[in-house]
Amino acid sequence: MTDLSHTGPRLAVSAGIFRDGKILLVRRAREPAKGVYTFPGGRVEFGESLTEALTREIREETGLVIEIVGLVGYREALPARTGGHGHFVILPFAARWVANEVALNDELDDARWLSPSTAVDGLRVTQGLDETIRAASAMMGL
Repeated sequence: MTDLSHTGPRLAVSAGIFRDGKILLVRRAREPAKGVYTFPGGRVEFGESLTEALTREIREETGLVIEIVGLVGYREALPARTGGHGHFVILPFAARWVANEVALNDELDDARWLSPSTAVDGLRVTQGLDETIRAASAMMGL
């Protein structure tokens, strides 16, 4: 495992993807946040725009093609909350599903299309995900 404690915060993007009034949540298959449901996404690579990174990460993790609607805020995952796996600044976006069916890569082990109003009920989710879902839903007019 790589020690990320001295590299500074890492920038990441994620997407609340909406399809037919439902939002996609995925479960992480490895650290950080193993076993936790969240939005698909990942790290921004050097020289990559936020939207390029988001489009790439969603395609790599889920196989989906999306249309990005807009930025819905930010989240921070501090070392104390990531089990020492790093400090992440995460920029969640709202997006529309455009094409393909979910085909998970090895970073994820479950995917669920859920009603935004009850998506987090009974699931172990990332901190603040319910607020982010509400913000994304409002941006989508739901």
